[in-house]
Amino acid sequence: MKVIISGYGKMGHMIESVLQRRGIELVCASEDICSIPEEVARECVCIDFTTPDAFKANYRTLAAKFKAVVVGTTGWYDIKEEVFAAFEAAGTPLIWGSNYSVGVIALFAGIARTCQVLKGHGYTPHVEEIHHIHKLDAPSGTAKSIGSLIEDFLGEKPGIGSQRIGEVPGTHIAEFSSEVDKITLTHEAFSRQGFAEGAVDAALMTEALTGVHEFKDLILSK
Repeated sequence: MKVIISGYGKMGHMIESVLQRRGIELVCASEDICSIPEEVARECVCIDFTTPDAFKANYRTLAAKFKAVVVGTTGWYDIKEEVFAAFEAAGTPLIWGSNYSVGVIALFAGIARTCQVLKGHGYTPHVEEIHHIHKLDAPSGTAKSIGSLIEDFLGEKPGIGSQRIGEVPGTHIAEFSSEVDKITLTHEAFSRQGFAEGAVDAALMTEALTGVHEFKDLILSK
């Protein structure tokens, strides 16, 4: 497998490090993904960690040119259906996700089961997320995913709080409060490495996939 990284910020550098350690060829890391020649792109999986605006501007090119695409960028879900349709029409595999940490996906599973147990017992949910000051979207895509999970499984829409502090890689907290107790489920990332490892895992998964898939569904279906 060959990889091209779209976006060469801190996540791009971390993904590069993971690729090198695993012996996977990195063709290039580019801030201008649309300039990659089609004959090169067609042999490569693109891992995209850019910005919402950049992905919205580039997704048609990604779908048309690349062998497969893994998207870790969030903040574009308002055009999700258009994006999915473009990849389906091009026949290009797409893996997307609000978070590529396997630990966060375990948190998703724990939240879903907790909601099933608590439903109808008077618990009020709340979600809090804390990230570094450079993160552009708030609430985070992961916090929105947690909110949707809670709404689906508990039947209540939680409030979501966002904090931007220093260089915090990412902390997500789901709380369920009642008159008698409070349950708290937390995932705290120590660095961006877990996200990078998951993104590279996803790139490897594209080798055996067609169509559009959410990363958490691929992990939870194992």
